[in-house]
Amino acid sequence: MIKVKTFVFNIISVNTYLLYDETKEAVIIDCGCMFASEEKKISDYIAQNDLKIKRLLCTHLHFDHIAGNSFIYQTYGIKPEAHRLDVELLPSISQQLLSMGVRLPVNVIDVQDYLVENDTIRFGDSELSTMLVPGHSPGSLAFYSQKDGFIVVGDVLFKGSIGRSDLWEGNHEMLIAAIKEKILSLPDKTIVYPGHGPATTVKQEKINNPFIH
Repeated sequence: MIKVKTFVFNIISVNTYLLYDETKEAVIIDCGCMFASEEKKISDYIAQNDLKIKRLLCTHLHFDHIAGNSFIYQTYGIKPEAHRLDVELLPSISQQLLSMGVRLPVNVIDVQDYLVENDTIRFGDSELSTMLVPGHSPGSLAFYSQKDGFIVVGDVLFKGSIGRSDLWEGNHEMLIAAIKEKILSLPDKTIVYPGHGPATTVKQEKINNPFIH
């Protein structure tokens, strides 16, 4: 069974997820740590639980979700994986920071491997499947565990809200379609882990989310 540990990092309050099972193999999704205290928090947890980091996965490549990728590479030798469209179409991290008026040093580590829809991410005795859910960014991905009944969705869907589509290469129609066709087609009890804010469920969003009705 996959355990999901959530960290909330940086000035944008990004949810960074550390997933691991009984084998102690683990993956990190959206490492947003920007500061030394945040780096210590995740590395201490990894050490205390004797985890072996196998993959560094990115739901998308907005600066707040990848701020800690350099730290993970320097510490564990693992490079990030993301969808090719985000690599090719999004502005550089320095350009993103400039346009958002954010003055913070964020080191960049190039994406090592491209993920595509229906990839299988294996670690330990567990696996995740990838879904392409564009609209917030052109290559936004979600990571789904059918066995354990949860999905990590990045900034596509939030509790009672949806991701922005007015950022670089965003598309509102594509975002709504991806939410309805991919995420809300999952079983009602599926837990949804978003890029910001509290977790929710597919059923809750079907009933209560005003942006998708």
